[in-house]
Amino acid sequence: MNNFRLPYHLIVQEGIFERVDEVMADCVPDIKNKKVIIVTDSNLQTLFGDIIEALRNDFEKSEVYLVQNNYFEDAVALAKYACMNDINVIIGFGGGTVLDLAKYAAFVSKAMYLCLPTTLSNDSLASPVAVLGTEGKARKTFKCTIPDAIIVDVNVITGAPDRQLLAGIGDTISKYTALNDWKLAHTVGNSKVDDFAYMISKMAFNTICYSEPMELKSKDFIKLLTQALVMGGLAMEIAGDSRPASGSEHLFCHALEENFSEQVNVTHGIAVAMGSYGACIFQNRNIGKITRLLKQYKLPVKPSAWGITEDIFVAAWQQAAASRPDRYTILNETDLSYERLAVIYKEMEQLF
Repeated sequence: MNNFRLPYHLIVQEGIFERVDEVMADCVPDIKNKKVIIVTDSNLQTLFGDIIEALRNDFEKSEVYLVQNNYFEDAVALAKYACMNDINVIIGFGGGTVLDLAKYAAFVSKAMYLCLPTTLSNDSLASPVAVLGTEGKARKTFKCTIPDAIIVDVNVITGAPDRQLLAGIGDTISKYTALNDWKLAHTVGNSKVDDFAYMISKMAFNTICYSEPMELKSKDFIKLLTQALVMGGLAMEIAGDSRPASGSEHLFCHALEENFSEQVNVTHGIAVAMGSYGACIFQNRNIGKITRLLKQYKLPVKPSAWGITEDIFVAAWQQAAASRPDRYTILNETDLSYERLAVIYKEMEQLF
């Protein structure tokens, strides 16, 4: 059985970034006087300068560390800096790029990690993995630990671009096909399904799938999306790997990122939602359910809107399994001929 841990806090409130020190005081006595690094980037520092300065004032021994790149070497450099300077707490303030780097650096340096997201674009805010750049264009998933606290300020999230929130919805929807791939891998002896992790991930999907229609940036929907993304991350923590949230639809996304980055720049959450449509067909699942969700939330999954031509779409699916050769999915069993994939491409162009 996998040993797992849970965050001390998951809080979604308006203006909560003004009280981070108070929120964490019950977990870390005298946290105001601990040595703290606030990890962000220059763009976010410009956009949220007042919030970052307020955080610095709340933590008397704090400093700001600006992220330049999201490479493994950068995360290791931050971890080394934290170790050499006896940093007690690392605060990740930003989107997925910043949070993944801060999370991995905290894991390596053994510092407490507080996650303060500025957007809700994927479940990396709570997951036990960090996706970091490696050599060339490749990105690799590194195991680490989940945050000690996840603190979401509704006022900050409402200022995020709509497309980033839609990406978070897409990442949640993709669990529909990811979970089925996990079951399939279990039947062939490639992976063991953890029932509890499976249930948590399915709950994350159901949270979005069966919720009443709400305004995208309403307080209630932001809470709902946060819960869904956090449940997805916790499901991975419980399972001990990313199988509860990553299947053939994610391999399609990896293939786009690794082989077609010069032609295509599609957000991760949108790419996996796009991949869920094809994966659902390969799995002989209820394509009507996925179609309804993609249309209901108006997810921009029309391939050509992102510069994905028919040839790129076909090649990405045909190369998807090779992006993670150890991961058994429906791609190991299904017909990936150009003719079949071209039909799916044309369907998506017409539907979306």
